[in-house]
Amino acid sequence: MDNNPIPVTVLTGFLGSGKTTLLNRILTEQHGRKLAVIENEFGEVGVDNQLVIQSDEELFEMNNGCICCSVRGDLIRVLGRLLKRKDRLDGILIETTGLANPAPVAQTFFTDDEMRRSFRLDAIVTVVDAKHVCAHLDKNDESVKQLAFADVILLNKTDLVTPAELETVEARIRAINAVAKVHPCRDCAVPLDKVIDIGGFKLERATELDPKFLEPEYPFEWAGAYPLTAGVHDLVIGHGDDEEGHDHGHDHDHGDGHPHHHHHGNKDELDVAILPVAGLDEPQIAAVRDSAVTVFSDWERRMKEGETAIPGPTLNRLLLKDGNGAFKLSVDKPGTFLVFEGCGEDPLHLYEDGKLVKPVWQADFHAAHEHNEEVGSVGIQQPGELDGTRLNAWISDLLRTKGNDIYRMKGVLCVKGSTKRLVFQGIHMLFDAKFDREWGSESRVNTLVFIGKNLDRAQLTAAFKACLAA
Repeated sequence: MDNNPIPVTVLTGFLGSGKTTLLNRILTEQHGRKLAVIENEFGEVGVDNQLVIQSDEELFEMNNGCICCSVRGDLIRVLGRLLKRKDRLDGILIETTGLANPAPVAQTFFTDDEMRRSFRLDAIVTVVDAKHVCAHLDKNDESVKQLAFADVILLNKTDLVTPAELETVEARIRAINAVAKVHPCRDCAVPLDKVIDIGGFKLERATELDPKFLEPEYPFEWAGAYPLTAGVHDLVIGHGDDEEGHDHGHDHDHGDGHPHHHHHGNKDELDVAILPVAGLDEPQIAAVRDSAVTVFSDWERRMKEGETAIPGPTLNRLLLKDGNGAFKLSVDKPGTFLVFEGCGEDPLHLYEDGKLVKPVWQADFHAAHEHNEEVGSVGIQQPGELDGTRLNAWISDLLRTKGNDIYRMKGVLCVKGSTKRLVFQGIHMLFDAKFDREWGSESRVNTLVFIGKNLDRAQLTAAFKACLAA
C-alpha cells in the first residue's frame, strides 16, 4: 500500500436528487483542494458535463453506461491517467448515474491491485430528494442500494416537505441504514468537511450488506476456450438448441439502448470479444479476462450476418435476426482463443470445416447488476433557436400529463432573443429553468434528455421540434 493513497468520494443518489448541485458547490467553494471529477450519465445524450460549472478542476465524462460493468474499463483507464499527473491530486469525485448501484463502483478500489494501492475509497455520499424518495424506494431497487451502502446521506430539498413528512422520510431512511450520518439540507448546503475526506467507508460493513461485494461483476456472462486451426471458421448464434453448444439464461437488461457501449438483453444484438490466450492456467485466463473488460468498454464494430470477425481487442456487436445469426471468424495462426459473450439467451457455436468445436474450458461470470427494465431514456439534440412561448407551453403540458412518468429531465437550450444558455431541470412535476452563461464560441445546439417510464420518442421529438422558432 502507498503511504498516501488518493481519497475517492463516490457521489450517488437517485435521478434528480441534487448530485450536480452538490458537485457544483464542491467545485466553487474555496477549499484549497486540487480535485478531479469523473461523471457517469444514464441517457442517450450527455448533458451533465454542460451543467457542471466551469472550473479549474479536471473533468472526465463517461456517458451512457453503468460503472458497474461496461464502463468500469473506462473508469480504470481514467484513474490510471490521473496517476500519471505530475502534480498530486488531493482527491477524486466520482458522480455516478442516478440509476447506479454504488457497490460495484466501490468494488473497483478493492478488486484491482493498482487501484487498491493508489486510491482510498473515502466515502459513499448519497443525496436524497426528500419529496420523492419514498416513491422511488417503493419502485426502484437501485435507490434502496444507494441508501444501504451510504456512509453519508444528504437529505436534500427539505424545503419541499412539511416537518411531519420530513420525520417520516428520516424514519424510512433509518430503517434501511441506521449507521450512516444523515444531514438534512436545502440545495446540498452542508459543510464540505461532512462530505470530503471523512474516512467513512468500512469494508466490513459493505461485505455484511453484500457477501459478494468483493466478487467483481463483468460486462459478459460467459466465456469459453476454443482450440482453432488457421483458417476461416463459422461463428453461429442460435439456430436451435444444440446440446453440444452452451446455453445460459441470465437476465441482465439495462434497457439503455445506447449505440456505443455494451448493452444487455437485446435479442437482436450480441456482444462478443475473441482474444488469444497462451494457456489455460488461472493467471493467464485472469489476464485475458481483464483485457476483455476493457474491450467491452470500448467502441464496438457492428457486424451484419455473413461478415467476418478477427480475434483481437475489438468488441464485435453481432446483429441478429430473431436471436439468430451466422458469421465468420478468421484465424491467422493456430492457437487457443477465449470467446467472451455478452448477456443474451441464445447459444454460441463455433464450427471448423463443418464440425462443431467444443470449448475445452468455460466459465460463467457474475453479471447480476440490472436497472429497472421499465426505465429508459430519450435524448434529443437539435440545432436552431426555440420560441420561448411555445417551449413554456409544451413543458407545462408535458409536466401536467406525463409528470408522474418522468423521473428526470434536463437540458441546455438556445432560446431566440437571448445570447445566454437556458438550463432546465425537472423532476416529476417540478421544473426549474434559468439563463446562465453566454454561449460564446460554443455550438448553439439544443441538448435535452428525458429519463423515466412510458416515454414516446417520436411524440417527444415532434413536440420539441414544434417549439423551434420560424
